[in-house]
Amino acid sequence: MATPLEQAAAFLPRELRLAVLSSGQDPEELRLRAGRPFALCGADGRETPVLWMGKPLELTADDLRLTLEIATCASYHAAVEKLCQGFLPLKGGHRLGVTGTVDLREGKIHGYRALSSLCLRIAHPVQGIGWEAAEQVFRADGAVSTLLLSPPGLGKTTLLRELVRLGPDRYGQRVGLADERGEVAALWHGVPQFDVGASTDVLDGCPKAEGLQLLLRTMNPQLLAADEITAPEDIAALSAAANCGVAVLATAHGGSLEDLRRRPLYRRLLEEKIFRQVIHITRQGTRRSYRVEPIEDG
Repeated sequence: MATPLEQAAAFLPRELRLAVLSSGQDPEELRLRAGRPFALCGADGRETPVLWMGKPLELTADDLRLTLEIATCASYHAAVEKLCQGFLPLKGGHRLGVTGTVDLREGKIHGYRALSSLCLRIAHPVQGIGWEAAEQVFRADGAVSTLLLSPPGLGKTTLLRELVRLGPDRYGQRVGLADERGEVAALWHGVPQFDVGASTDVLDGCPKAEGLQLLLRTMNPQLLAADEITAPEDIAALSAAANCGVAVLATAHGGSLEDLRRRPLYRRLLEEKIFRQVIHITRQGTRRSYRVEPIEDG
């Protein structure tokens, strides 16, 4: 079976693919920028150049165009709706981020006139993390509404995916997942590319607010999950679910509850009393830890 790196490298032109596979590294991202060196990005966030024949590989606009052509199976127009969101989901759970000169018409992005950068994020499914945290989310009397909290890049989505998986597979809970950006389950032709549990129902590509409501009405979930609360509509949908007796699980960017209370959107989230506890994610080196804190009034 191909490794995640081998799967992701298959979306690159031949020379770039061979250079990555011969690097001896296991990066989290591959960074392609027109007119600049091809780079690997590791778990520490640092970029290092990819060497070919002992020299850094400087990329051209054609390298980026050909990579996108491979990733879209030579069908750019079929993929343009996803690309207009800034990224393209790929088979295996990998993801291709895109930047460049956009084709803007009537205030809406309709595609890209030219590419400047690509970020090929390599899927690394992680299981077995957060089991102690899961014991606090899934209790004998049902799931507890929980907010996963950390600054960007510390693994909120990874922990969310694992808790969604454990809900059905370990605790027998039926889960509805509103996966707006396709980052949690990564559906490919309707099939999750990540393991999100045997009885998890996924709604992909739909705005979270509408997605949560649809799942609530159609799939009778015991737990509703969503990544990244970013809008008042998301809070309203989570509140409606909680008022129907359904537990909710979601993520938010922040360093602490005090940090959230200083920001109007999240202050409202806490005032709605949707969540009963928060799981703080911290990292020391490459190791992450999870601390559960009850949410008190105030």
